[in-house]
Amino acid sequence: MIQFKELATALRPETATAYKIPAKLLSKGNTNAKTAKNNLDTFILYLAPATQNSKGAELCPHRTAGCTAACLFTAGRGKFGSVKGARINKTEYFLADPKTFLAQLALELIAINKRYQKQNKKAAIRLNGTTDRDFLYLLGKKAGIVWQELTSLVFYDYTKTLKKAQRYSGTDYVHAFSRSEDNEVQAIQYLNEGGIVAAVFANDLPSHWKGFEVLDGDLRDDLMLEAVHQTTSGKGVVLGLKAKGDAKKDDSGFVITNY
Repeated sequence: MIQFKELATALRPETATAYKIPAKLLSKGNTNAKTAKNNLDTFILYLAPATQNSKGAELCPHRTAGCTAACLFTAGRGKFGSVKGARINKTEYFLADPKTFLAQLALELIAINKRYQKQNKKAAIRLNGTTDRDFLYLLGKKAGIVWQELTSLVFYDYTKTLKKAQRYSGTDYVHAFSRSEDNEVQAIQYLNEGGIVAAVFANDLPSHWKGFEVLDGDLRDDLMLEAVHQTTSGKGVVLGLKAKGDAKKDDSGFVITNY
């Protein structure tokens, strides 16, 4: 693993930037109504989703019209201008100077891991609160982080990239594949592989969907860390989510209405 001093040196930008480097990249999950219910203390990286940045860079590959319109960027605290501004600022930082951004993120993860190690506890990390990038891969490539060595941290995320979910299957980086209006075939494939699929429903959650058990994914954001243990028999499970924010107006098929 890269040394702490090397990471600290990387935090000194060589040129002036138009963005402000935030004191912290990771937010404590207790500020979010859902993650506040988590069994584990949770830290989340919130950036601006999709192409909401000055470079037009895509931070949500495989997004659909339905999920874009229903994005949680429009729900909860994400609706407020100050919150959006902070997320956009972090995104500009990441795009303008990824080396420094990833070095700072690495330092924060190392510090959290050390703190929870001393307490003999675990903390949960979600690196894609509102995006869908493989930050663990980038941390390894650009900051020398071997995430498996951060033994007091458990990682989880939602993703629409099936290959990413499959790549980390069976590891301590747990993914829920997000079903949308154009990837239901992939979602069912992943369920048949014993994976976890997140699906948004318009009304009360059904007990089963497409023959797979539905768990109430709104109970806690880290529920997938427990749900993964139900998939050991090769039978996948569905994390059911009720439509929120602009998703309540969806007519694309992203939100499941007939079940």
